[in-house]
Amino acid sequence: MKRLFVWFASMVFVLCLVMVPRARAAGGEEDSTGMQSTPPGESAKHEAQESKSEEKREEKGEAAKAAHKAHPARKAGPKIDINSASKEELMKLPGIGEDTAEKIVEGRPYKTKGELLTKKLVTRAQYTKIRNKVIAKQAAAAK
Repeated sequence: MKRLFVWFASMVFVLCLVMVPRARAAGGEEDSTGMQSTPPGESAKHEAQESKSEEKREEKGEAAKAAHKAHPARKAGPKIDINSASKEELMKLPGIGEDTAEKIVEGRPYKTKGELLTKKLVTRAQYTKIRNKVIAKQAAAAK
């Protein structure tokens, strides 16, 4: 008899663990006592605040999408080949001055654009500014 009682009590406990969260999710505002969690006057205020916050989120989302479309870094322009560009063309890159452009020209040829950083021709800050604007094309192999 004692085993039967323990089994029954454990089954009730398990059912409560499973069913109460489901009932709360389905019921929404009511808790297990059957009383509303917020007073009636407060629920209207709460709903108005929720609708305002949803409107703000939607406006922010639309503004973010508009800003995303107009992002200038997304526009892909022609990349400058560091193996064939002139000193003047290299100086047009952001953060590249006359001395740095001269170092780049003297260090040719490059297998990759990352060699600018590994050979310490440009600083990491300069490299992050120009890495999407340069390319290192390889010369055609001699036959």
